[in-house]
Amino acid sequence: MNKKDITILLVDDEPDILEIVGYNLTTEGYNVLTAENGTEAVKIAKKKKPHLIILDVMMPEMDGIEACEQIRKIPDLQNTIITFLTARGEDYSQVAGFDAGADDYITKPIRPKVLVSKVKALLRRLKENDASENVVKIGNLVINRDEYKIVKDKNEIILPRKEFELLSLLASKPGKVFKREDILDKVWGNEVIVGGRTIDVHIRKLREKLGDDSFKTIKGVGYKFVI
Repeated sequence: MNKKDITILLVDDEPDILEIVGYNLTTEGYNVLTAENGTEAVKIAKKKKPHLIILDVMMPEMDGIEACEQIRKIPDLQNTIITFLTARGEDYSQVAGFDAGADDYITKPIRPKVLVSKVKALLRRLKENDASENVVKIGNLVINRDEYKIVKDKNEIILPRKEFELLSLLASKPGKVFKREDILDKVWGNEVIVGGRTIDVHIRKLREKLGDDSFKTIKGVGYKFVI
């Protein structure tokens, strides 16, 4: 996919950030849209269906967390990558963002070159999966990697992108223990720095949706998927 075919929605209530970040991304060749609050962001996302959304957390009318939750409820935007802009050390915002369905976060203050590199890393996740491995059936669970859809006991379950990718990885080899560092590398990418609680947050959300029995914690090592 060429850069000119990729649409990025940048959402922040600070005009300087919209101008500086927007300029740098446009210079890289991306198609950039902007919004000044969460309400506007949801409307634009529904209409334009961006590939990547960069959301500030604290905004008027509707904050980034609520906007992310609303966007994740839109079927056409299930595979859109969402990353938050958060102040350094704001663990609460980062965890709340992942709970809302975000894929990643970028810390402020923003350094344009670093941000552009991070955006490139995020967009590499858009690569399509091998068609031969698109549908996986495990017990009463069907994982459709092409449509990012889960069916359990004939009930369709829509998962945020990173929850889906984590489940897909663990379920690819039932019973195998995946080390935490391997999960971070394969799901988030070794070029992406995420907090230590990131995996735990996503596993908790998967347990809530698919049941505790499907995921086993191996203390000090990682996680495994069991049938």
